[in-house]
Amino acid sequence: MKPENAQRRKWILLSALLVLTLLFCSLAVPSGTGSETSAEVWLTTGDRTNLLTKKAPVVFTDQDSSEEKLTVKVSPEVRYQTMDGFGAAITGSSAYLINHKMTEAQRSSLLGDLFMEDGIRLSFVRHTIGASDFSVDENGQPSSYTYDDIESGTDYGLEHFSIDKDADVVSLLQSMLKNNHAVKILGTPWTAPPWMKYGENTYNGWYLDYTNPKVYAAYADYFVKYIQAYEAKGIPIYGLTIQNEPAFTSPDYPSMSMGAEEQARFIRDYLGPAFIRQGIGTKIIAFDHNWKLGEAYAGKVLGDSGAASYIDGTAYHCYEGSPEAMSAVQSDFPDKNIYFTECSGGQWSPDFGDNLSWQMSNLIIGAPRNAAKTVLFWNLALDPDGGPTNGGCEDCRGVVTVNPATGDVEKNVEYYALGHASKFVDPGAVRIASTRYEGKLETVAYENPDGSLVLIAANPGTAELTFSAEWNGRSFSYSLPPKSAVTFKWLPDSGSHDFINSKL
Repeated sequence: MKPENAQRRKWILLSALLVLTLLFCSLAVPSGTGSETSAEVWLTTGDRTNLLTKKAPVVFTDQDSSEEKLTVKVSPEVRYQTMDGFGAAITGSSAYLINHKMTEAQRSSLLGDLFMEDGIRLSFVRHTIGASDFSVDENGQPSSYTYDDIESGTDYGLEHFSIDKDADVVSLLQSMLKNNHAVKILGTPWTAPPWMKYGENTYNGWYLDYTNPKVYAAYADYFVKYIQAYEAKGIPIYGLTIQNEPAFTSPDYPSMSMGAEEQARFIRDYLGPAFIRQGIGTKIIAFDHNWKLGEAYAGKVLGDSGAASYIDGTAYHCYEGSPEAMSAVQSDFPDKNIYFTECSGGQWSPDFGDNLSWQMSNLIIGAPRNAAKTVLFWNLALDPDGGPTNGGCEDCRGVVTVNPATGDVEKNVEYYALGHASKFVDPGAVRIASTRYEGKLETVAYENPDGSLVLIAANPGTAELTFSAEWNGRSFSYSLPPKSAVTFKWLPDSGSHDFINSKL
């Protein structure tokens, strides 16, 4: 063979090899990698045709989003509070229904659906310290009690202290933690033991005996014993609010008033020092009542420097006022955390789309946009009649409804609203900036500890709304039906990687 022919053949072979290599590389690299990033899409519509339904992914492109009427810019460099989680309350009524009105298989399925990766993955729960307006005995009958009930006299040494009547709640919390050991637990009392109250020996209403320092010392020890007793059952208590709705009492169910100055004194002189002496690390959280009252109450409690030194933050309910009240408190006391701890749906508002819009705008989106580290609904589970109750709300709705005759579960609007956040936003996620169009397109965004990004959007209007989401100089367009919510999740430069492999 002539030398020039050999050289020509060599170049032909090298060229063919290069072409094959390039072809192999193009086949080996998954579509969507490199500069293309796609986001998963999960949708709930007001007409219920989509219920936290996984849709086709959307792709960020270099297209100009300026033609879109609304542009939501997601800015991870602008950072706000770190999230603790989303969830609801395991009341005595909820625990009774789940423990006694469901088969083992039904119960296991429900707890998995609520707390595990394949479901909505709730990460924060509240429970009642003693009885509330949703507490029942082992037969499902109304039951009022505390952890230190005596027939007469006093028990300053708490010799009769026992959490035995919390058996159903303890059992359910233990089962929940087996499904998800990272769930945080918040405890809240509705009342102190009646013998600690002034004048009236009652569960329902009244207030602590302010004339007797021994009462306050015993009540601080009561909280210490509660935390220790629960931890002995394998249930760590992450946080404690001092009193449920301290500015309201009722003659119909367990309750107790506690003014701001009194709460500050109790924390400063009794509870805080008792926690220090006993090495209790549980967070002390003040207030725990409606938005409307929060700024005035928090100002007095957190304005007491002695009390504030023990207080982690303040907690809020939805029944009066607006979530902006939490931002006002956070502005006044920026070193204190904000917790949103209670809101209940009910038969007074039966329309799914209306409820979804309000809950997304005010709770799932509105509360975190106003500094809340948690978003909690009230009862985790109730029966179709809104019970069983213990003298309180007769038409409240749980996150799920359990049929006591069959054990069947109905997922309510609260389930889907929570799921749009809890399923995608990890504990420890940081809220980041996102553009909001108040009353038109509500949004909130997060960066998870693994670097993935989450954008939650809600359209509370009556017409479909098209918007663009812009991040890192790229964007995608999306049309959101009326009274609907959507969650987008993506990993920067991840391409079409699936974050969630779940079954709803």
